Amino acid sequence: MSSIKKAYGYVTRIKNGKRQVLVFKHPIPEAGIQIPKGTVNDQEDTYYAVIREIEEETGLKDFVIENLIAEDNWENDDGAIHNRFFYKINVSDAPDEWDYQPTGGGDEDGLTFHYFWISSKDEVELIRGHADYLHHIFT
Repeated sequence: MSSIKKAYGYVTRIKNGKRQVLVFKHPIPEAGIQIPKGTVNDQEDTYYAVIREIEEETGLKDFVIENLIAEDNWENDDGAIHNRFFYKINVSDAPDEWDYQPTGGGDEDGLTFHYFWISSKDEVELIRGHADYLHHIFT
């Protein structure tokens, strides 16, 4: 069985001396609270995929990819195997919260995500799989 490549972004900032991570509330309740992520296109490098996904999903443009935190293979709820790539991303200028309509099309067309920041890995419950490497951010 082949895997589906996924690029995840832990978008971070320092606010009042404390590291924070960007999350969003999905308008479909069962989709829960997530971090920005998406499918890597054919022949696309995961580094460029995470840049594209952050721009499409959050509207942020001025950020820096710090490093690849982790890569793994993970079984999604539908049984598909995801080859996941988690990146740490730094941003210095972003609002405390905002709403944004993703521009990538597909299933997200017409949806509005509500973005906000968390200051610890236990502050909110992210959907399954999204918090797997938060301990690398909140040490």
